[in-house]
Amino acid sequence: MKVFKLPDLGEGLQEAEIIEWRVNEGDDVKADQPLLAVETAKAIVDIPSPQAGRVAKLFGKKGDIMHLGAPLVAFEGANDDTGTVVGEMPQMQPTQPSTSSTRPAPAGHIARDVSMRGIVGAGAGARAPAIKATPAVRALARTLDIDLAMVTPSGPDGVVTSADVQRTAKLLVELGPPEELRGVRRAMAQNMARAQSEVAAATVIDDADIDAWPPGTDVTIRLIRALVAGCRAEPGLNAWFDGRAARRHVLAHIDVGIAVDLPDGLFVPVLRDVAHRDAADLRTGLDRMRADVQARKIPPEELRGATITLSNFGMIAGKYAAPIVVPPTVAILGAGRIHEGIVAENRQAVVHRILPLSLTFDHRVVTGGEAARFLAAAIADLRALD
Repeated sequence: MKVFKLPDLGEGLQEAEIIEWRVNEGDDVKADQPLLAVETAKAIVDIPSPQAGRVAKLFGKKGDIMHLGAPLVAFEGANDDTGTVVGEMPQMQPTQPSTSSTRPAPAGHIARDVSMRGIVGAGAGARAPAIKATPAVRALARTLDIDLAMVTPSGPDGVVTSADVQRTAKLLVELGPPEELRGVRRAMAQNMARAQSEVAAATVIDDADIDAWPPGTDVTIRLIRALVAGCRAEPGLNAWFDGRAARRHVLAHIDVGIAVDLPDGLFVPVLRDVAHRDAADLRTGLDRMRADVQARKIPPEELRGATITLSNFGMIAGKYAAPIVVPPTVAILGAGRIHEGIVAENRQAVVHRILPLSLTFDHRVVTGGEAARFLAAAIADLRALD
């Protein structure tokens, strides 16, 4: 039999989840006919057949996570393993975020809300404290399939005891079987782990007085315009950074990743060339992208290539946050909940509408001054009457 293996889907993808088989064992198929649909990095695509022939065996079932090079389909014929696809294979976005350092992936989501002002730093690549446990306790943890990082130590000097491991095992049994992360949430977990290990994150926070806005102002469109103003003031925040090679690419075009929250998880479709589009065109593009994301029909190419990210989390709740920068981008602007606040006007206390802003940046390549100037330019644009 000829065995067709999960091919390289591009940009560092190492696995895919089977969503649906398009063929059955015994079917005669044509070259480039869809064999199965898979999901990875928030996109669902069909994998085509590399050849014409009869399907002898299908490997895996719906919901299985297949790794690169794993067998997918066996065709009748002489023994000959193949792992390539004949014809054009759609380029997939790296596991969101990707493990590739040469191309960007959807960027950013909010790790945690903070009510604070000033600059908050987070070191890159910080190591977790060493877990203290005797060999016997480690062996017990392996036997019970317990990750020692989940165990709260009760021994002297933070040593994990056998009782601690057994207590955790009992608790997990009471909680029932764990939920395996799949699809969007699995990709998000991988992205956030990569971002935490690579980015030297810092966040600068401020407010924009938007009391002059007329009724019916499109908040998201104004935020995009303000982000463009920030990029024009400090182009270095609209960039990709290859940390391993220590190379920065400052980009002329501004392609904004827009964080979209859905029950399935976080999606970040990309709105292209926002600096050269009017408000009506941007709104049409946003509405179309959101509809495609909700229907899970957004093309993979619209989920990659962001040069900077916008997260309007205030539509749900929260004033300030420390949004996460996902490589290779170097900045994400977060907008908090619009609220009424007391401000000074002509030495009098008055109530104005306030829009909180949080800008997280990669301190490896962006200085605090650059970030502050970016934010100042964005605030000035938001305060403008039109």
